[in-house]
Amino acid sequence: MLMRSWQPFTEIETIREQLDKVFDQLATTRDNSEATWMPALELADAGDNFVLKAQLPGIDPKDIDVQVTREAISISGERRYENTDQKSGYVRSEFRYGKFHRVLPLPAHIQNDSVQAEYKDGILTLTLPKVTEARNKVVKINLAEIAGASTNPALEQANQ
Repeated sequence: MLMRSWQPFTEIETIREQLDKVFDQLATTRDNSEATWMPALELADAGDNFVLKAQLPGIDPKDIDVQVTREAISISGERRYENTDQKSGYVRSEFRYGKFHRVLPLPAHIQNDSVQAEYKDGILTLTLPKVTEARNKVVKINLAEIAGASTNPALEQANQ
């Protein structure tokens, strides 16, 4: 008789990975006419600017559409399937083809007329300057005034 040790954590991890794949497919495929995959994005706060990077390897820049508003960035496009005679010889392909669309809301308003873009080695980099009001400003808070206001009897009666 063959004895096999039961490893519940390994089996649970396998089930979790399978469920992740199912949910990823459901999240990226709405119907045949809409987006079939989503590129990975990275947003960094660089002081006066936000820097957004999108992984778009193998996509021709003319197939990428970027729209910028003060509140959000929209990136859409298509990775076209290469029409070659070798496609029937694939043993396995995990590449994602088809249309994609991502909308990323921004944490602060930007100057959408001053955005700079660079596309190099399959990475789209957008430098998004913040509006002056959204930049980090140092604000001094006078605690003496706050402490004085809390001991003011007229304010205490008004708050009751």
